[in-house]
Amino acid sequence: MKHFIQAFMVVCALIGLMSGCSSDEKKSEKREVVQTKNSKTQNKSQDKPNIVILATGGTIAGSIDSAIKTTGYEAGVVGVDVLINAVPQIHNLANIQGEQIANIDSADMTNEIWLTLAKRINDLLADSAVDGIVITHGTDTMEESAFFLHLVVKSDKPVVLVGAMRPSTAISADGPKNLYNAVALAANADSQGKGVMVAMNDRIQSARYVSKTHTLNVDAFASPNSGDMGYIVDGKVFFHYALNKPHTTQSTFDVSALESLPRVDILYSYANDGSSVAAQALVQAGTKGIVVAGSGAGSIHKYQKDALKKLMKNGLVVVQSSRINNGIVLANDADSEFGFIGSRDLNPQKARVLLMLALTQTNDPREINEIFARY
Repeated sequence: MKHFIQAFMVVCALIGLMSGCSSDEKKSEKREVVQTKNSKTQNKSQDKPNIVILATGGTIAGSIDSAIKTTGYEAGVVGVDVLINAVPQIHNLANIQGEQIANIDSADMTNEIWLTLAKRINDLLADSAVDGIVITHGTDTMEESAFFLHLVVKSDKPVVLVGAMRPSTAISADGPKNLYNAVALAANADSQGKGVMVAMNDRIQSARYVSKTHTLNVDAFASPNSGDMGYIVDGKVFFHYALNKPHTTQSTFDVSALESLPRVDILYSYANDGSSVAAQALVQAGTKGIVVAGSGAGSIHKYQKDALKKLMKNGLVVVQSSRINNGIVLANDADSEFGFIGSRDLNPQKARVLLMLALTQTNDPREINEIFARY
């Protein structure tokens, strides 16, 4: 009965805080870091690590006027203070500090926010008093943000992305438990050196392999090509494997001086494909690279391939990936000779992330192919 009353009081507090939100707290796309009232630097406790929660919005910060609705809500309206206060148990795991980086629907994520987030993470983790980072994030583009950070964070300290499939106002909201698990993962000593991770539905996924695999199910994230990295039970962390691909401190990518990223777009290949016109338009708009979500093992329709070959003669870099979310894509010998690059086991959206970063170092297809083989 005591536990029920405590849980009821937490829910009431959350509803009360959200109902008091003003119109000024609506969806924000601010690039600057916004300190929250709970963001005062804390002295490091001898028995608890210091974890910083960086909030970016998403469903975990979503709200709607009905507790039974899990669709049609507005994402990115609840602030980081409310998220933290809704799960007081995380204070048993770590000393918690919160900052609001953005408050958006993750479908609206931008390269600018990625750069702001990466730079802030690197600044925080350079402080010996900070032991790990948790990022609250929408699920739509979580795998892309996670992989970007996996390649540009310059620390072995844990960085964990977490979100929710149901808004904070839902009867069965999954955000609070996911947030608890994310803090437990970031606070765990065994999480050091594992790269950026995603904690959703008691499962641990590596940013390198994770993908969203369901539109609505709370068990919406999986790693088809590798399996789960581990799992979390009652706040206890269990790992299955460590990565053999370079990441974080082993990565050569550095965004510290970058204000923007090269433009890279994704094209879909399909029966009777007419997207050759789209490819030409993208190049005219300034794109430096195109990832093709091909059929099967990365096959590209001949009409589209002919158009891409002409554009590649003028410096366009093209990566072949697949519409299928499992398996590997390698360019055949003829395509490799022409400069097409296979994405290996990266899906189109992650291939785009890697190609953007590769283009900050080189536009030579051979060198970029080596980068895709390495990462």
